[in-house]
Amino acid sequence: MRFFHISDLHIGKQLYSYSLLPDQRAVLHEITERAKEYHPDTILIAGDVFDRSIPSGEAYTVLDEFLTELSDITPRIPVLLIAGNHDSAERLNYASGFLEKHQIHIAVSAPEKEGEYLKKVTLTDEFGPVHFYLLPFLKPAYVRPLFQGEEISDYETAIRRILEREAIDFSGRNVLLSHQFYKNGSTSPETSDSEQVSLNVGGLDSVDVSLVENFDYVALGHIHGPQKVKVPHIRYCGTPLKYSLSEEYQEKSITMVTLGEKGSEPLIETLPLHPLRDVRRVKGTLEEVLKKAEEEGACDFVSVTLTDEEELYRPGERLQKAYEYLLEYRIENRRTRNFMEETEKDLKVEDPLSVFRTFYEEVQGVPLDEKEEAFMSRILEKAREEI
Repeated sequence: MRFFHISDLHIGKQLYSYSLLPDQRAVLHEITERAKEYHPDTILIAGDVFDRSIPSGEAYTVLDEFLTELSDITPRIPVLLIAGNHDSAERLNYASGFLEKHQIHIAVSAPEKEGEYLKKVTLTDEFGPVHFYLLPFLKPAYVRPLFQGEEISDYETAIRRILEREAIDFSGRNVLLSHQFYKNGSTSPETSDSEQVSLNVGGLDSVDVSLVENFDYVALGHIHGPQKVKVPHIRYCGTPLKYSLSEEYQEKSITMVTLGEKGSEPLIETLPLHPLRDVRRVKGTLEEVLKKAEEEGACDFVSVTLTDEEELYRPGERLQKAYEYLLEYRIENRRTRNFMEETEKDLKVEDPLSVFRTFYEEVQGVPLDEKEEAFMSRILEKAREEI
């Protein structure tokens, strides 16, 4: 069985002050063209369909165009889609009943009461059935009503209990869609600037990858750079576009997976995507940078670092004329480096738990014990859930 794995479309996102809707429309059309070419048995979208919980009308239109194009492919390709932390469950779930009749299966929330289970979609190939389990982004608070009397204080416990109650038969082939922050023990996945704001300081939202290792493939969303987590069949596919300068050297792609018979390693391939505009950095003197604009073209999203030692006359205006999509410009020379070195000496940023730990020890004269630290971690987590 062959399927596409994509995630973190973030439809409606802006890069600095520029709308990315034209770029998103173009890359989603390219994904549709690859679907026509390879005709996968299904397409998995692992969360963060929209960039905001209240998407704009134009963002809805871009998603509608994408799903309509996919639905027009014959024979029809089922689409399996889960909500991410950026998505509003209510808005993403709109018209889901109608869409399901067109083989677009949407899961927006985890089970919250007895009798509810994860949405499961079963497809069949020459080796038999493949069961796809759709696990949307969840927080511990979402599932506490389901486990009355149990302490569901962290994300890992919440995911573990949700999966345990599914009673999955791992003698067959099973695929999981999930949108969480998975780690391999103490090793975290590589993150980029565009998703850092979503990740919980201190790692309270992390889930150990051992919970999902028994699945034949785990289609992950949430992290924007393509990478495996411990083993090849547990994978973040990454975003279809570069959403920050830190992703400058990432190669964006569709992950294409072919599942064979039970027990065989899945074949994992990547199909490169070609953005309407690239995201890149340019560094040099003002004259060097302006010359590069003429030689390399000026249609990309560009961050410029100027290295001139002398004062420049209106460099911003000259750069904006040279680069149509100038994100920012900064000056890096001997004077600015000296200033930054002096400033950084006095700058220290800590996570909230570390700040409280230091404060407590200064006031009480003794450090937090394990029980007190765990209690404070839960308070901080509850506060974060309410933001």
